[in-house]
Amino acid sequence: MTTYMYGKPSPSKDNRNQRGPPGTSMPITPATIARLRPARVFQKAVDPAPPSDPSAPHTITSLSFDNTGEFLVTAGEDEAFRLYNCRQGKLVKPFWSKKYGVDLATFTHKSTTILHASTKEDNTVRYHSLHDNRYLQYFKGHQRRVICIQMSPVDDTFLTSSLDKTVRLWDLRSPTCRGLLNLPRAPVVAYDNTGVVFAVALSSPPRIALYDASAWDTEPFLSVELNDTQLAQRAFPPRVPVVTSLQFSSNGKWLLVGTAGEVHYVLDSFNGDLLARLEGHQGLERGKHPGAAADIVPRRGISGQEVTFTPDSKFVISGSHTGRWHAWDLLNKEETMSGALVGKEQEVRTVLPSFGLEGHSAPVRCVRWNPRFAMMATAGEELAFWLPERKFEPPRREERERRPSGDVRMDGR
Repeated sequence: MTTYMYGKPSPSKDNRNQRGPPGTSMPITPATIARLRPARVFQKAVDPAPPSDPSAPHTITSLSFDNTGEFLVTAGEDEAFRLYNCRQGKLVKPFWSKKYGVDLATFTHKSTTILHASTKEDNTVRYHSLHDNRYLQYFKGHQRRVICIQMSPVDDTFLTSSLDKTVRLWDLRSPTCRGLLNLPRAPVVAYDNTGVVFAVALSSPPRIALYDASAWDTEPFLSVELNDTQLAQRAFPPRVPVVTSLQFSSNGKWLLVGTAGEVHYVLDSFNGDLLARLEGHQGLERGKHPGAAADIVPRRGISGQEVTFTPDSKFVISGSHTGRWHAWDLLNKEETMSGALVGKEQEVRTVLPSFGLEGHSAPVRCVRWNPRFAMMATAGEELAFWLPERKFEPPRREERERRPSGDVRMDGR
């Protein structure tokens, strides 16, 4: 599988502090997005559930690229996590965690170690070595299931949040919790691209708070309620979607609030203003099956990684219950009026997708863009690697004469 690089890996020892692509040999443009095609589809990326299993069919629950973009790790409801080589487009090795289950598999700053949450037995976060298939550390403290794991972009600390209504700070080198936030409802968390600030989001009603990462004993320096007035115009009482994810844009300007419903939000990361509503997809709170109806009461559903920024902050990409994925062009002048996201002095604009492509026969539960290559991964009941389609270019005469008969690269040259 040929991948096209749009940013060069950092020369640092472990590729830390990567805050977006330092180079653009292939910039991400509307044409790049429109030309994306599935280059590899792994139909057996998760083992099928037995007929007696009420949770059937099994799906992939999380995706994580390493800092170099060379590897991808998935977690699935079959209690396994799998390592893939992105350059070669192949499965490297499956790993099993039948005793504890696995969710939220997340690379650390090394390509050989990951963190993952447990789904059975206890609520421990486990630090695993892919090199020799053993656990290096256990992080115990959460009393209910962990729903978010976020590595710091600058060091070996990480955040976890749980249904026990807490956020905890950890260090890979110690099993002891270094910081604790007690909150009124179950939170999701995200670091900004400098590691100086982290955001916490609560649901019912949605509220976003920003904290100084070096001052855990202080109140948030910004706290705003996400007030979507358009929801009240459609139903009474308003059907407020559950917040399932947070992500800062790589340029530091925006905060993406993902939900289990049929709207995502883009906020100003400095003052918390609501800038845009992203609609046009079908939320995952409907359940696993395409024909399922939406619940009357909003719930977390099976979502959490279904929406993401591209590394250049220009696009937001989301999965959908229909099996399609959708892309919103945040800087499209026709979509966002001034060519930039609108501020609170203007009416908040509802932005519809610029693109929507068929990808899967079942809901697209996870979407992630490679941090170093022009490549996207989507997952649900199967895993797909997407690359921009290139027009066929016949090999030059000297290359045809030099190559053996039939030796043609996959990129057509």
